Amino acid sequence: MSTRLPRTVRLDRSDALIYDPPAEPGEWAVPGGFEFWEDDLGALSGKRRQAFRGGFLGLTSFGWSTLVEVAGATAAQREAAVASLAVHIRTRHGAPDDAAARAAAEEEIAFAESLCDHPPGTILAVSRAEEGGEVRERFRTLHLRDTPHTSFNALPVFGITVVEGEEEVVETPDLTRLGAGRPG
Repeated sequence: MSTRLPRTVRLDRSDALIYDPPAEPGEWAVPGGFEFWEDDLGALSGKRRQAFRGGFLGLTSFGWSTLVEVAGATAAQREAAVASLAVHIRTRHGAPDDAAARAAAEEEIAFAESLCDHPPGTILAVSRAEEGGEVRERFRTLHLRDTPHTSFNALPVFGITVVEGEEEVVETPDLTRLGAGRPG
């Protein structure tokens, strides 16, 4: 292993319902906020809006995933991710030449790597919003709880913590109550 990169995961079928297209499980990924540079963010709706608000961009399908996991990547896998993203940036976003596309892809991959300073298997989520004319991304990690529980009512399985220096409160949603339609 030479580095760690985000890799898409699908814990249930919801990504297939809320994104067009959804990423396939196991793709290398980047946050992908650059995909919305030319969009009128206030006019986004439906699946495009959902991708903006909480999606990671898969680097094979160029579809979206709500969650990614930190995974070890070889130098060859990293290079393949950079090359794939560079082609996408050139063809979809009109980078002026291959060198410019590659430089942008390297920067995006380096940012994705910086999010992976966690043990392999750590789950990452993103929340993206427009604030004061700027796009703001917040990243969270989800870790399996350390304490085993003996009943279904002991959920949540994951505790959500803020990363990247955010000063927000740690969230611990009660999935049992949410699933029953009651506030957490």
